[in-house]
Amino acid sequence: MDIDGSINTIGYGIAAIGPGIGLGILIGKTVEGMARQPEVAGQLRTTMFIGLAFVEILALLGFVAGFIF
Repeated sequence: MDIDGSINTIGYGIAAIGPGIGLGILIGKTVEGMARQPEVAGQLRTTMFIGLAFVEILALLGFVAGFIF
């Protein structure tokens, strides 16, 4: 059995699952909160974008770590 390629690509694929799940939960709960209380939609949206930035940085760190190690 011959295995070609880099184990880094598999590691990044696995690391991308976490932020993907996090984004789904984050956006879903924000939309749910906006539907329940439309008067705080602006504040929820702002908080969601801040959280989105933190979740996305995890995916980017996993991508960069694949090149470093």
